[in-house]
Amino acid sequence: MTKAAEIVTFRLKPEATPDAFRAAMDTMQPFVDRHGGVISRTLSCDDTGLWTDHILWESLEAAQSLAAQFMEAPETQAARDLIDGPTVEMRHAMVHMQKG
Repeated sequence: MTKAAEIVTFRLKPEATPDAFRAAMDTMQPFVDRHGGVISRTLSCDDTGLWTDHILWESLEAAQSLAAQFMEAPETQAARDLIDGPTVEMRHAMVHMQKG
């Protein structure tokens, strides 16, 4: 099985704070953990306010399965409420090299 990377970039709504967003992401994490298939996850934000959620998955199928459930899961609502929807870009890529 080939590992897959999920890369999601987005901006927060103007009224959202980074602290509130991090708390919402913490609330969402058990949903992601229960789904299974996650190897690692990194959430970052650059100096322009562009956030990147980078998840390393055991397989593309695991990534796509969670993505299909994400918009309906009650556990993701708080985070979704803070994200500026039109700015979201998500892509999946097969992993060809991994260090660390």
